[in-house]
Amino acid sequence: MDKRYAIFDMDGTLVDSMDFWRRLGPDYVARRGVKCLPEGLLERVRTMTMAESTALLLREFSLPDRPEDAMAEMSAVMAEHYRRDIELKPGVKEYLRSLHGAGVSMAVASATAEPLVEACLTRLGVREYFAAIVSCESVGVGKSRPDVYHAAARRLGATPGETAVYEDAFEAAKTAKEAGYWVVAVYDETAADRWPDLRALADESLESWETE
Repeated sequence: MDKRYAIFDMDGTLVDSMDFWRRLGPDYVARRGVKCLPEGLLERVRTMTMAESTALLLREFSLPDRPEDAMAEMSAVMAEHYRRDIELKPGVKEYLRSLHGAGVSMAVASATAEPLVEACLTRLGVREYFAAIVSCESVGVGKSRPDVYHAAARRLGATPGETAVYEDAFEAAKTAKEAGYWVVAVYDETAADRWPDLRALADESLESWETE
């Protein structure tokens, strides 16, 4: 990667958190008697904000819960994971240190709320490498649109053409690519079935941070 600026997704890219997210929705609806999720539902929520994914779950299963109550319950579960037991992917810290040393200005663009991103990256000792953290929650839309990438790029003083976006999710990477960013595909086991598509879409690909 030879760009002056870099924007990183967080979940599934920098940190091993997708298994927690994959269990969150199913566990929530299971407590309300739903035992089987439609095929493809988890892939659909992968790039959504918490508000978008909550609305989808409540609508999909005709649950009577208030959206704000459902969000609060699920957010509390994830907050504990971010503050206590989600870890960096192997090699991430060294990779970020290398880019920082080379003068690359970096930001995080995540579907996760900014306070949780801040808490997690601070605990893991890598917050110092990022000039900005921007959440889909704060821009009001998930990664089906490029708003969060554009917001992060503006914080860096960058344009899409001079900025690399690191993503593990195909749909998010497609959004960034179509918006003019240089896309680096990052392998995550929870999205292994989409890896061939993601790698074909991207300008570069990383199967492991430790190989770089």
